[in-house]
Amino acid sequence: MSQPPNQPPQPGGFGAPQDPPPGGFGAPTPPPPQGPPPGPPSEQPGYGYPQQPGYGYPQQPGQPGQPGQPGPYGQQPGPYNSGPYAQPQQPGPYGQQPGYGYPQQTYPGAPGTPPPGGPGSRNPFKGKPALVVGAAVAALLVIGGSVWAVTASGGDDEKKKPVVAKSDDPKPSGSKGGAPVDSGDGSGDGGEDPEDLNEGRQAGESKVLWYKEAPDAPGSGADADGMWITDTAAVKVAYKQVFAYNVGDGKPTWEPVAFPEKICAATPEKTAADKIVVAYMSGSSDRAKCNKLQEIDLATGAKGWSGEVADGDLFDSTLSLELTLSGDTMMVGRSQSGTAYDVRSGKKLFDKKKYGDACFPAGFAGSANKLVQVASCGAGGENEHDELQGLDPKTGKVLWTYKYDKGWRIARTYSVDPLVVYATDEDKKVWNISSFTSGGKVQEQVGVDEDFAPECGWAILERDLQGCTGVTVAAGTLYLPTEATSGANEIVAVNLATGKEKWRVKSPADESMMPMKVEGDQLIAYVQPSYDAGGQVVSIPTGGSSHKPVKLLQNPQGVADIENGFYSKDIDWVDGRFYISTTRLNGNDESKEKLMLAYGK
Repeated sequence: MSQPPNQPPQPGGFGAPQDPPPGGFGAPTPPPPQGPPPGPPSEQPGYGYPQQPGYGYPQQPGQPGQPGQPGPYGQQPGPYNSGPYAQPQQPGPYGQQPGYGYPQQTYPGAPGTPPPGGPGSRNPFKGKPALVVGAAVAALLVIGGSVWAVTASGGDDEKKKPVVAKSDDPKPSGSKGGAPVDSGDGSGDGGEDPEDLNEGRQAGESKVLWYKEAPDAPGSGADADGMWITDTAAVKVAYKQVFAYNVGDGKPTWEPVAFPEKICAATPEKTAADKIVVAYMSGSSDRAKCNKLQEIDLATGAKGWSGEVADGDLFDSTLSLELTLSGDTMMVGRSQSGTAYDVRSGKKLFDKKKYGDACFPAGFAGSANKLVQVASCGAGGENEHDELQGLDPKTGKVLWTYKYDKGWRIARTYSVDPLVVYATDEDKKVWNISSFTSGGKVQEQVGVDEDFAPECGWAILERDLQGCTGVTVAAGTLYLPTEATSGANEIVAVNLATGKEKWRVKSPADESMMPMKVEGDQLIAYVQPSYDAGGQVVSIPTGGSSHKPVKLLQNPQGVADIENGFYSKDIDWVDGRFYISTTRLNGNDESKEKLMLAYGK
C-alpha cells in the first residue's frame, strides 16, 4: 500500500505496543487528555483490534465487541510483562515493580499501556483503514506528568562546547584488592556455583553457567540498563558500577568500573571496537544533571575519552539523556535537542536543534549506517504534529522528512534499516506499523488482524524509540509475538513489502514465546518460564513450509523461580549461551536482588 504524500502511516498498526504520552527529547507536550489525542482526517471504519495494556500492569478486558489490542507497549508476559488479556498480567521485565520509584499513572496512554478502547476513528493515511485500539486502560505508570510545550529560543547559536578529554586513569576504577569476592555485587571471585543451582538438574536440561546478585541500591531504586556480550565478557551496568564476567564461568573479567554518582544512560549497543559510552549524574541533589560521559573498553575495562554534555537552550533539559549509536556517530539526546559525537574520540560533530514550525528533536534511532530523528512540532497549538527525518550520521544533514498528521505520535522504531515505525493516535484509539523506503516514503502498512505484544520499556522522560524487545526484523520480514489470552501465544512473520502475514507458529509451551534475533535462516526465540518450569530457547526455520520450533536450550526447572523473577529484564543469545539480566533494581534491603544469570550446555 502506498501512502498519501505527507501523511502519517495508517493508524492502528496491528498489535504494535502502545507508547506512553509524549515526552522525549522534543518540546514537552501537554498532559494527555482523558482519551487519546485527535486523530488524522478521513474517517475510516476501525478494524476493531483492541489495544493491549502496558507491560507489568494488570490487563483488563477490552470493550465489548473489541478484542484487546496490544500497542507498542502491549502487555506481554515475561520481560516486558505478560499476562493474558482480562487476567492479571505476569510481572514482566518492564512491569511495574514495587520499589521502582515510579508512581502509578492515572491517565490513558501512560508508558507501557495502550490507549483506552473505543470506537473506530479517522484514518491518518486518508483512504487507508485504521485499526481501533480497543482495550480498557489498565493501571498506568505515572511519568511525573507530561510537560506543556514552551516556546524556547531555538536559535542555532552554539552553546558552550562540550568538554571532552582523555581519562587521567586508563585503568578501571573500583575497590582495591582485585576481583570481587562474591557472586553478585562484585565482592566475590564469582564463577563457582555457591548455591549449587545445578543440583537436581534433569537430563536434557541446560546448565546454569553462573549467577550474579546485584549490588546494593538505594531504597528508591536504581536503573540497571545495559548488557553487552563480547567473545569473552558479559558486561552489565548496575547503579554506579559496570561489571564484567567471563562468559563461560562468570569470574570477573576485569575489576568493576565505579562512578561517583549513578549511571543514568548508556549506549544500547557496543561499537565495532567493542566499546560503550555511559552517562552518569553530575551529583546527587535534585538539581543534578545527567551530563557526564565516559567511554569504556569492554575488553579491559579501561576508561577512554570522557566529556560533559553542554546545556541546551532554555527549557532544554539534561535531567536525563538518551545515547544512540549509528556507526561511529553517537547521538546524545536532551529533552529538546541532540548533539552528535565521534564515538571513537569524543569529538563533537554537529547539533540538532529547533527548526521550522517550532519543531524540537524528540528522539533518535540508529543502525550501523542509518540515523533517524523524531521531532515534536507545534506542541499545544493548532498545527501540533510529529515529524520523522532521515539524517546523514556524519554531518546531520536532513535527507528526507515525513510529516505525520495532528494527533499522531511516533512511539517506537522496531527497526532502523529497514525503517519500521509504530505510531499511535490516542484520541482516536488507533495505531499503525509502517515500513519505509530508504528515501523516507511509506512502503507498506502492516495489515494483520492480531493483538501483538512486543515488550517495550518505560518511555518516561525520553521517547526511547529503540526500547522494545520481543520484536525483530530481518530479510524484509517483521517478527512479532501475539498476546496470550490463555495459554500459548504465537509469533507472526509479516512481509514488509506487502504488509501481509507470511506464517505464524505457536509457542511449544503454555507460556508466551518472543522473538530475539535471526541467525542465518533461523529465528531464535525465548519461551518464558513459568513458576514450575524453566524457560526455553528455540530456533524456528524462517523459510520453507515447516516452522516448527526446535529446542536449543531447556532451562532447569530447579532454577525456574529465579529465572521467572527477572521482572524487568534484558535477554540475549550469543554463541550458544542464554543471558538474562535485570534492568531495574528496587533497593530492597531485606534480600539480595538478582543481577544476571547465564545458561549453556
